[in-house]
Amino acid sequence: MIRDIQFSSAHNDWPELRDAVLRAEAEGYDTTWVLDHFDGTLFETGDRDLLEAFTLMGALAEATSTIGIGSLVVNVANRHPELRALAASSVQRISGGRLRLGIGAGAAPETAWSREHKERGIPLLPELADRHAAVVHQIEVLRHRAPDVPIHVGVNSEQLARIAGIHADGVNIRLSSPHCGRYLAAARDAAGDKPFDCSGWASYDDLASQQKAVDLELDRIIICHLEPLSR
Repeated sequence: MIRDIQFSSAHNDWPELRDAVLRAEAEGYDTTWVLDHFDGTLFETGDRDLLEAFTLMGALAEATSTIGIGSLVVNVANRHPELRALAASSVQRISGGRLRLGIGAGAAPETAWSREHKERGIPLLPELADRHAAVVHQIEVLRHRAPDVPIHVGVNSEQLARIAGIHADGVNIRLSSPHCGRYLAAARDAAGDKPFDCSGWASYDDLASQQKAVDLELDRIIICHLEPLSR
């Protein structure tokens, strides 16, 4: 199983993130993944606005040479689909083909995670079906504008897992979810026999969730460090 890593710009600024990713590259991690949010205080102990995801991925691509660069996950509400596709294509060109683009449907308007959008006047689609349709549309745009970028969908429902299986190149699940096995099965069933990357993320100290990655026979696990790196 491939091992990846994620660090948080809600807790760390560029110098710390750059140095941590360079260490991860030297230690043999396959891909480093970045967050796509505005307000770092949504995260426990987060204390700053995040670095914009594509800006950060471009900077990491220039600072590194072999490690993959990924987003976990880009929110379809945060950018126009054509802008997102251009940003993805740009990172792919800067990195020499190392981008893995994770996308997600985003939060519902009534959830705590929607606060960062409400405060910035960014509308959210109220219906789940519309947010899922936005994911499909984004994948279609990416296939046209950035056809060489692998697309992974972060899922928290069987419906979105099936969309990932049909339309994307991979799926990502939260391993601490009690339903992650069902989501994974739905994605794998929808993907059929095509090449399909199955991954899950877990906190670095959540050993039970990390064991799930082994039990579910995932292709990769993403170890998340959502805290200050100076600890």
